[in-house]
Amino acid sequence: MAAIKFSCYKFISQLPEAISSQIADIEKWKEFSGHGFLPGIADARFDPKSEDMVGSKIKVKNTDGSQHIEEILLWDADREILMKLHEFSPPLKGIATHFMEHWHLERVDGGTMVERAFELHPKSIFTQPFLWFISLFFRKAIDKHLDEMASTA
Repeated sequence: MAAIKFSCYKFISQLPEAISSQIADIEKWKEFSGHGFLPGIADARFDPKSEDMVGSKIKVKNTDGSQHIEEILLWDADREILMKLHEFSPPLKGIATHFMEHWHLERVDGGTMVERAFELHPKSIFTQPFLWFISLFFRKAIDKHLDEMASTA
């Protein structure tokens, strides 16, 4: 079954390493405020955290009480970060198997061009329309978060 895919782009006037540093700063995760009915992040903590970040897992609790795990699969602070979001609690548990989030960081004059690409994997053909609807709000939340990152740079 096909994943639902979208990407958000933003120029940020920081070097890729500084952006990666923000991603690694677990306290900054609480700045993700969601959009509409899509919750923000209330708390995040490493469990465990590896020295090179690859294999690290972040337990995330959202503002609506739902939870999930974000696992770092690739960490190249200069160019890209790949994370798998999974082990969702209800209600997302019944709708999606996992999400993939891929940060592409391209050094350009004066900062970094950031792409955050997502793949949302539905649990079944019956849940795909619900996940597509959720993706509309998720995309807005990611755009908003990138705007906030750029404004504090």
